[in-house]
Amino acid sequence: MTLKAYRTHFYKELEALYPQEEYETFFKFLVQEYLKLAAYEIPLNFQLKLDEAQRNLFDKALSRLQQNEPLQYIVASTEFYGFPFQLSPAVLIPRPETEELVDWIYTDFKNTSCTILDIGTGSGAIAVSLAKLLPEAKVTAIDVSEDALKIAEANASSNAVNVQFIKQDILDCQALDRSYDVIVSNPPYVRDLEKVEIKANVLNYEPHLALFVEDQNALIFYKKIAELAIKALQPNGILYFEINQYLSAETVSLLKNIGFSQVELRYDFAGKPRMIKAQR
Repeated sequence: MTLKAYRTHFYKELEALYPQEEYETFFKFLVQEYLKLAAYEIPLNFQLKLDEAQRNLFDKALSRLQQNEPLQYIVASTEFYGFPFQLSPAVLIPRPETEELVDWIYTDFKNTSCTILDIGTGSGAIAVSLAKLLPEAKVTAIDVSEDALKIAEANASSNAVNVQFIKQDILDCQALDRSYDVIVSNPPYVRDLEKVEIKANVLNYEPHLALFVEDQNALIFYKKIAELAIKALQPNGILYFEINQYLSAETVSLLKNIGFSQVELRYDFAGKPRMIKAQR
């Protein structure tokens, strides 16, 4: 089968499951990944005949896409802030709004030497990106999952940065071991009641430990991290959070009640309140 004929087959198999733009993007990405063709080279190679091994790769990916598995897990990689990251189902797929959080920190601390703690690092997207962007920074990252830490360590290595990784359940932490200029976290914040809004590719495949909190205690991680941060931040240090858009006012109030006097709420590219910056 030629690449062009397989494209027709691929589109037909997915057209009832995904918007056209999405399945076209899937095909383009898989061709680039499996055949090592640049996007502009794909139309020039439509008559290329797929061998059995290549066909098997595409067939397996197609089957997994039909089960709503995220493309990033299928190819075990993604890009975040322009940097390559390995992925596995042990970690969340980094989101574009989290890139905005990283950019906020970078803008505030570029050309400085600072200490940074990333709590709940997952794939290491925030910690590794900040270590790349702020080469003078000393970056530490915490996660409760040993599998996640292995992925994060691999991403630090492949991006040639030095990040100290620590296995720690932040909810069991009584005090941080040292002070920091920056503490950042994108903790679990999706309430169980919001599961009805979650797409199947997220609900069925991404780690629930990193996503969901109980309805009656939705800000559990924000409260704990803020209480630790208020004691551990250096003078003029800053706490940054990615937050639940539906709980922005509650999160701001929580931070002020804990003792942060300057709390700034920021909206993401989609116009949703998704980030907070807090100073004592």
